[in-house]
Amino acid sequence: MSSRLKDWILAARLRTIPLSISGILVGSFAAISENKFNIYIFLLAIFTTIFYQILSNFANDYGDGIKGTDDNRIGPKRIVQSGKISVEKMKKGIFIAVIISICSTLALVFLSLRKDTLGLIIFLLLGLAAVIAAIKYTVGQNAYGYLGLGDLFVFLFFGLVSVLGSNYLFTSSFNSLLISPACTIGLLSVGVLNLNNMRDIENDQKSKKNTLAVRLGAFKSKIYHYFLIFSSIVLMVIFHVQIENDSVLFLSLIFGNICWLIFHVFKVSKVKSPKIFDGYLKHLVFSTFFYSIILSIYFFKIF
Repeated sequence: MSSRLKDWILAARLRTIPLSISGILVGSFAAISENKFNIYIFLLAIFTTIFYQILSNFANDYGDGIKGTDDNRIGPKRIVQSGKISVEKMKKGIFIAVIISICSTLALVFLSLRKDTLGLIIFLLLGLAAVIAAIKYTVGQNAYGYLGLGDLFVFLFFGLVSVLGSNYLFTSSFNSLLISPACTIGLLSVGVLNLNNMRDIENDQKSKKNTLAVRLGAFKSKIYHYFLIFSSIVLMVIFHVQIENDSVLFLSLIFGNICWLIFHVFKVSKVKSPKIFDGYLKHLVFSTFFYSIILSIYFFKIF
């Protein structure tokens, strides 16, 4: 593998992919209960979501890189900041990712909603919003990531839009039962972002990147993190009550995931140095993805 290809793979941040597709898995496999699952829609939805994420990661690398925000960051070195990919080449990479994302969105929407005119229009607009949101997180003078709005957008797109939106692509209807898992995945995804922002709080503050963690401060950011995790746990319990599933295996997996999240909160509460937060990012991504797998298997009627 050439070093140039390795650099682009690093810029794509493939470790963020499991989190981005978690909601898609739940929304897609929930359509099985209505006998409306379609493998082609599912695969295209996964592909589209992955390229939204890659686009976001490229744009984030570019936006923070040219603003100097990444110069002294604690986490993994970014590609533009390190000089491994030039600003101009990253611009081209973003452009290509935008084109692929738009083409994939068009194919997905017309494949799934060609008979639903209103739904087709709404999802075309959502697709456009997703592309803009992916870019505007760090790019531009009014980048919303620098205004403390990243948490809101992550909750909306990784949670509500991802779960409820993907399910609509199959069913052309709104499934209220999925509100709890959609909010759960959204909250856990925000938790991942918050860990990232708590890790970078000192550098972001110096760079005038006013994330919610910067606005709240170190102590309150931890309290906010506890709120995100425990709220997601409550929603997991609520969803279990709603579906009334008494499978021992299902209960064991849900209980195990809840215990893992409680252990995560305990570990986060003990953190004294911001750089330690980086080690807990994988924990929370794994828990979110694992929860989506549990629910996907449930919708397969295996439990």
